[in-house]
Amino acid sequence: MTYDITAVRARFPALEKGSAFFDGPGGTQTPRPVIDAVADALTNPLSNRGSLTEAERNADALVGEAREALADLLGAEPSGIVLGRSATQLAYDFSRTLAKSWSPGDEVVVSRLDHDSNIRPWLQAAARSGATVRWADFDPADGELTAEDVRAVLSDRTRLVAVTGASNLIGTRPPLAEISRLVHDAGALLYVDGVHLTAHSSVDLEASGADFYSCSPYKFLGPHMGVLASRPALLETLTPDKLLASTDAVPERFEYGTLPYPFLAGARAAVDFLAGLGPDSEGGRRARLAAGFAALEEHEDSLLGRIEDGLAALPSVTSHSRAGSRTPTLLLTIEGRDTRDASRHLAERGVNAPSGSFYALEASRRLGLGDGGGLRVGLAPYNDTSDVDRLLEGLADFVR
Repeated sequence: MTYDITAVRARFPALEKGSAFFDGPGGTQTPRPVIDAVADALTNPLSNRGSLTEAERNADALVGEAREALADLLGAEPSGIVLGRSATQLAYDFSRTLAKSWSPGDEVVVSRLDHDSNIRPWLQAAARSGATVRWADFDPADGELTAEDVRAVLSDRTRLVAVTGASNLIGTRPPLAEISRLVHDAGALLYVDGVHLTAHSSVDLEASGADFYSCSPYKFLGPHMGVLASRPALLETLTPDKLLASTDAVPERFEYGTLPYPFLAGARAAVDFLAGLGPDSEGGRRARLAAGFAALEEHEDSLLGRIEDGLAALPSVTSHSRAGSRTPTLLLTIEGRDTRDASRHLAERGVNAPSGSFYALEASRRLGLGDGGGLRVGLAPYNDTSDVDRLLEGLADFVR
């Protein structure tokens, strides 16, 4: 499958500065079409949504177009797309809403593999309601979180299970479809943090079995905001706190205040950019997204193999990303050295690879790395072989 990396890179103005970016898991660089879409939204008439003036109609169209694009991205219905400030904010909003029905004796399951934004909101909601928290653990030797790990902590009192679609620290992709079947058999709901997964793989809400699936466009070339996908019928059963004057329609009942219309334009453009990564197709956007992600996965897997081959020549470097199914994300430690120093060493050479635990505190501690974590190397659509070679040369130089 053809992936024209030269054409892709030409559309990212930030690359002109000369850096090699391996910090995509924390937020990707922005392509020109996304920048232009945000600028166009800001330069055209714009006001609160409505149908009377051009400014009102523009705002309304931006919301509708964003919902349709994000629904195509996630295999959801536009009326099941909730827009927010961040995935963290949405997790807090939905944890408070769902916890209204919890009581002492109920149980909530969280995973040690997850980013803290898919742990702490549920722990705090459980504490307020009197529910018990149970932990699904993962094997630090291989980084795997299996369906059996989740089954071990389910009971007939489980009300919700929160799990990642892919670890932002070590890339592990738990088997969501298997986990969802177990969760639903127990009569519980499944909340999936898809922030890291969505940047690397085609997503299908129904196939994953998630009742709620969150992501962040700034991780897949778009602006800073959050998105949650769910079934409209499920959203209809929930009653979040809201202002009296605000609409009770779904999904708007979950969206507080005026939406960031220019960022919605950017999110739509980011989805369209991803849909254009594959070979030309006459199918709809959903089909083009599947082809685009297939091409992207092949490209990123090739670069990941090149990195791992290069690391094999550096015996003092240990990779903690070992799961059989994972994203192109590596967490590295270096014997006898502080990875913060390695990150500085690389930055001085124009290679951006940060060090830390990246809010995945429980995962970092389970790996025996404390809160310090390690050096994270994450691939994005614009990385190429020259980036990889610069990274490996910089690491080899640091080790020496």
